[in-house]
Amino acid sequence: MSAMALGVPAGPWRWAALAFLLLALAAAGLTIAAPQAAGFAGYTLLVGIAVIALLFIIAVWPRRGRAAENALRVAEAAAKANIAWAITAEGGAVLDCNPVYRRMAGTGQTEAPPPPELALAGEPSAAVLYRLSRDAAEGRAREESFVVMPGLEIVAAVRPLPEKQTAWWFTPRLAAGTVIQPRQPAPAAEIAAAEQSKPVAPAPVSPAPAAGNAADLFRDAPMGVAFVDAAGVIGEANLALTKFFGASQSLAGKNFAAFVDQGEQAQVMDLIARVARGETGLKAVELRGQKSGSGEDRMAELFATPLHAGKDAKIVLYLLDVSEQKALETKFAQSQKMQAVGQLAGGVAHDFNNLLTVIIGNCEFLLMRHLAGDPSFKEINEVHQNALRAAALVSQLLAFSRKQTMQPKILALNDVIGELAQMLRRLVGEGITLNVEREPELWPVHADEAQLGNAIINLVVNARDAMPSGGTVSIKTANQAVATPTALGTAIMPAGDYVRIEVADTGTGMSKEIQSKIFDPFFTTKPVGQGTGLGLATVYGIVKQSGGFITVDSEVGKGTRFYIYLPRRRVEASEAQPIEAAPVVARDVTGQDTILLVEDEEAVRSFAARALRMRGYNVLEAGGGEEALEIVKGGREKIDLVITDVVMPNMDGPTMVRHVKALKPDMQVIFMSGYAEEAFRRNDQTSENIHFLPKPFGLKQLAAKVKEVLAGG
Repeated sequence: MSAMALGVPAGPWRWAALAFLLLALAAAGLTIAAPQAAGFAGYTLLVGIAVIALLFIIAVWPRRGRAAENALRVAEAAAKANIAWAITAEGGAVLDCNPVYRRMAGTGQTEAPPPPELALAGEPSAAVLYRLSRDAAEGRAREESFVVMPGLEIVAAVRPLPEKQTAWWFTPRLAAGTVIQPRQPAPAAEIAAAEQSKPVAPAPVSPAPAAGNAADLFRDAPMGVAFVDAAGVIGEANLALTKFFGASQSLAGKNFAAFVDQGEQAQVMDLIARVARGETGLKAVELRGQKSGSGEDRMAELFATPLHAGKDAKIVLYLLDVSEQKALETKFAQSQKMQAVGQLAGGVAHDFNNLLTVIIGNCEFLLMRHLAGDPSFKEINEVHQNALRAAALVSQLLAFSRKQTMQPKILALNDVIGELAQMLRRLVGEGITLNVEREPELWPVHADEAQLGNAIINLVVNARDAMPSGGTVSIKTANQAVATPTALGTAIMPAGDYVRIEVADTGTGMSKEIQSKIFDPFFTTKPVGQGTGLGLATVYGIVKQSGGFITVDSEVGKGTRFYIYLPRRRVEASEAQPIEAAPVVARDVTGQDTILLVEDEEAVRSFAARALRMRGYNVLEAGGGEEALEIVKGGREKIDLVITDVVMPNMDGPTMVRHVKALKPDMQVIFMSGYAEEAFRRNDQTSENIHFLPKPFGLKQLAAKVKEVLAGG
């Protein structure tokens, strides 16, 4: 009597009702046994007792209450969730799960699903699942993630339930640092879509614990869930959905459209109306939520599933927070844009350097005939100086596009910064203090000293310009061991040992919007005519080409900090021996040797050949790699040196040199190009074991380089 689900309240009322029923039955028995004695009054009493008994039966007849209906509705919604969930008993056996979990575990509808520890067996997940099950057994909720394949990880969460049962949730998401391809449905979403496109038999649910388990799953689900009617009025909403919209109290009884942006309301109501009519397979609607603590927009995708269609339609709304995924997509788009601009800049710079070589070279020829007193000297010199300025601009473009030829060596950064400090103090001027802090035992790095110095100078100049009223610029170096991959800007810095260079100022600072653009080429906050917008783009290219990473931390009114991370170079014993530099002495740059000049640009070849002949050299000219190879094979003249462009049609410079070396292994070679890194890498060559003459160059640079190589310098 106490345990039965009857219409009469439990307790003494049920026993009183039973006693009355027995008394009524006894009175009815006497009336039937002695009808003459009972008379009309007895029959009237008998009819009254029958009516009362009928009412009692109706009252106590077992029926499904509102709580049970709510429980079944929640259970149905949980069974259709787009993420995998399961409920396990104290011993780990799965009591209930949805089809997504079965698909993840690889079991059919009629098979017993394995516990999570076996469903996701593997080295990445074993430790995580052990910690989750241990905490659940001790009554603590926990959430962790683990990588299941490159670019994809699973967020696993547990919630303790009554009777020592445990709710498990498994949500797929993109791993941090993933290079995102055009967005495709996540595995769990694909499974859910497949499950929704065909009828699925609900998993067996135990009658007793189903209501409690389903309610807990609904409340603690890591994704937002809400029940609405055809008009969009919310019946129930869980905590995740409430938090997404920044509400402080229950959303029940309010229209869902009132919580989304005005521009999204029409899409939301259209989705609800179409699902209410019984349509399925509809595209998700993207929504904006309450800004996060860091001020970034939160994004979500809204899915809708009908519980039942018709006049009194009931709909389940699923809200999946995709803020992190959208942020990764934005970073990837930014990275693609930087790469595209870099490729364009590199291609333009290569051709432009050929033009500048011709302009600078011919200007120097003219200046040899038109000396300082000549009326034409001023104009020729003006052209020459502006050509040199253009060459510096192209050099910055190449640095940004990471196509400049670096000549790295093992550096002690403390020494490099110490040498720069005196010049930087003069550069920042009066009213600005320069502080330099260097860690004593700084690890060595492998980088181009000149380029790295240019990067530091650019950062200090920017810091100076951000402090028009004076302030402090700080340069600090330190060793830093990174234990786990870390997101820095649009890149992921792998775990490892790094040398950190910090350049900080106490200037005006930058907003988040400006910070997202500072490494873009030609972006500048300075007035027109006071900056090219290539300073930070150049720094970015130099750091990336050195294998390092750069990030910025700034706040308006509180200054800016740039952090450069360069990989530690572990020095071998043979590399650690210092090499004494030979004394620099003035030397003759003339000669009588025979030089093979290979260049596909006729104007560049003509200038270089003329310059070398003026110095006394015998010059053989070739317009391409095949022609140069034929000259070497002909052997009519003894060739002492080959000067060749790197990028040429048909046969490029490195390929031609490889064939020449096969014929004449001791042949000296000088490469010249606007950029050469990609060609060297493609031909398994590095810039450390070759002679290189960067374009654009003038008469003196060409003659000095040729004499240096021929003299074994």
